Amino acid sequence: MDLIASRVALIQLESQDAARGAARRAVIIAAACGCAFATWMLLLAGGVSIISQATGWPWDWVAVGLAALHLLLGGILAQMAKAAGTPNFPATRTEFQKDREWIENFNKPRKSND
Repeated sequence: MDLIASRVALIQLESQDAARGAARRAVIIAAACGCAFATWMLLLAGGVSIISQATGWPWDWVAVGLAALHLLLGGILAQMAKAAGTPNFPATRTEFQKDREWIENFNKPRKSND
């Protein structure tokens, strides 16, 4: 029973790590969605005219430039979320592999020197 209890405890620990990784990925995805929404809003925002008046640039070029900047940031965040992380449950996989090897060796008939 100790073997089973230790495996259950190990699975619980690694489940918590996996949950933290999923939460981090969810935050990055939410940030990417926010950047995409900001891109859309910047295309419509009338406040771009304030920047245009302060710099002397045409307002439409200011809006396109800010939209491109936010779109680039959203793309970077999306790539970060999509990037492969570490595999889940590495210690459990290792322990299960050791268990399999032990069972295979345990079930093999032993040769005697008769």
